[in-house]
Amino acid sequence: MKWEKLKPPEPDDPMCCCECDSYQYGCYCDCEDLDEAFNRWLKDKPCKSGCQSPVFGAVIDKLEISMMPALLLLPLLLRVAALHYLLGIIILTALPGLVLWYYYATHRKKRRTLFFLTLALYSLAYMYYLFITEILPRGDVSQLQLCAVTTGMILTIVSLIHTKRAPGFVTASLHKAHTHSQEAMKDSTHLNGSVQSAASSSGTSGDLQTTKEAPTAKWSSCPMCKIMRPPRGGHCRTCGSCVQRLDHHCIWINSCVGQANHRSFLLTLSVFLLTSLYGISLVLRSLCPREYLMTALFNCPGVYSQSSTALCFTCAWYSSIVTGGLLYLLVTQVLNISFNVTEREAQLALRNKTGQRRLWGLVIDTGHYSRGFYQNWVEFLTMADASGSLRASLTDLV
Repeated sequence: MKWEKLKPPEPDDPMCCCECDSYQYGCYCDCEDLDEAFNRWLKDKPCKSGCQSPVFGAVIDKLEISMMPALLLLPLLLRVAALHYLLGIIILTALPGLVLWYYYATHRKKRRTLFFLTLALYSLAYMYYLFITEILPRGDVSQLQLCAVTTGMILTIVSLIHTKRAPGFVTASLHKAHTHSQEAMKDSTHLNGSVQSAASSSGTSGDLQTTKEAPTAKWSSCPMCKIMRPPRGGHCRTCGSCVQRLDHHCIWINSCVGQANHRSFLLTLSVFLLTSLYGISLVLRSLCPREYLMTALFNCPGVYSQSSTALCFTCAWYSSIVTGGLLYLLVTQVLNISFNVTEREAQLALRNKTGQRRLWGLVIDTGHYSRGFYQNWVEFLTMADASGSLRASLTDLV
């Protein structure tokens, strides 16, 4: 049975166990091949020629050996760019295009990939290595400043690990728990809603009308996952699952950004940007002590006289380009949160022509969930995983 990944099955079309996205090894095979391999294993027969272990193939697939040339070429390109400022301009300008070309040439058939995450962590480690081996021996960086940079790197990695734990996947039991909690809330409302007087009844009817108008958004059925998902939830084609309050799938962390990890994602961006800006400032102060910090990237006389200083200056430019891109992402995220809109909702509003561009097109205001700047941020900072909150509410009701 041939099966295309992420294509919804027919109502009576059974799904093979090895085609499920939750399969722990991530392998895809035919049922006949799987049965034949299992029979050979039971009868202790050797494998056919050209047959490869699915576990071994999965390990090779997860390692992504094709990333190694990119990781080896990055330091080489930076050293070539440090030979002359014209080479630096050409290589640093073409580097993003080269990375994307190499990615699409080697990872065309892969949806989830560790390519960008590995490249980001490798770049971070290489910049820190140059900071320790080239900038620190110059004597311009104090121990306190070194501790600040190191602490920022550690906090960035810890926050990244916390972000990658889970974005808040929608499960089949989530809708059942939501239904049970709604029924329990209705029962408690009927018990406490006794009629007292005409005035109180009119006030109660107003309150009930308000509570009925609040949950305007309804749960919807996902045609891919075949489960009910909560309002503002969405299906990620890359992960093959539905995520609560899906914002977007971030290729740099190889995970979705949803209700459960959106705050930690914002924290990771903030800590990384602060650490990167502080590290770049320390490098420029050491290489260009007589120049102003804001103009040192564009005017640093004598920096190409030595290979070590030229390499550090080129890496400062490389870090500035990456930092600029992530700063734009952080600004976009902050504006979206201020208007209480996710990136997915903004893209859908643009596609359906139902949103309005605000602040020179940096944010798309859908007007559905915004309750003001303060209330939007309160909602964002206090939101939690729906599955966990529903379990807690059910426990309290019992």
